[in-house]
Amino acid sequence: MESTAEQSHHVRGSVLVVDDEPTITEVLARYLQRAGYEVRTAEDGAAALSLASDRRPDLVVLDLMLPGLNGLEVMRRLRDTDRDRLAIILLTAKGDESDRVVGLRLGADDYIVKPFSPAELVARVDAVLRRVDTTPDSGPVLEFDGLEVDPAGRRVLLDRQEVSLTQREFELLLFFARHPGYAFTRQELIDRVWQYSFYTDTSTVTVHVRRLRAKVERDPARPRFLETVWGVGYRFVP
Repeated sequence: MESTAEQSHHVRGSVLVVDDEPTITEVLARYLQRAGYEVRTAEDGAAALSLASDRRPDLVVLDLMLPGLNGLEVMRRLRDTDRDRLAIILLTAKGDESDRVVGLRLGADDYIVKPFSPAELVARVDAVLRRVDTTPDSGPVLEFDGLEVDPAGRRVLLDRQEVSLTQREFELLLFFARHPGYAFTRQELIDRVWQYSFYTDTSTVTVHVRRLRAKVERDPARPRFLETVWGVGYRFVP
């Protein structure tokens, strides 16, 4: 199944919705189209990979529980072919916590737990794609003890070696680097970096900090830059 929105006005971006429940894909497509997105839909992983290969979407809304290829495998294959820019929001059931964490580790930008309101999903899509439509961040390269964060080039170097970060990892590191020495709670980071005030599950922050440490710390077990502040959250040490 495939459907494409006909838009007479400016299209805000292209979204591929992947779910084996036709009711969900139809409702989400309608809401996203109304919000100005071009939408295609797929009912299984093979169809999703085919559509993404045929014409790359800006964002994929991906159900974890798919027939045949499951959502995590679809995500792995999408990431293998398009590591950096393709944004992914996972649809998960309440009991899928372990899969959700694996999805975040694989680089998902966000997840939303069923049942959810279509309006909330549109708000998540808006937030994830907001950076794609804006001009690059300006400002000087931020340097800290061999770690360089370049806002305009969206590049990170550690000891002159380029570090590959997902879009969300880069946004989080840039936020920390622009506020050195301040301790932020996980909820504050959700509000400031993820930009959803209604997002209550802060475990995604913990996962993203762990992933950042694995990439930008020389010894992730003894962080030099991303410090845990017990009882509060995290602080970037300049």
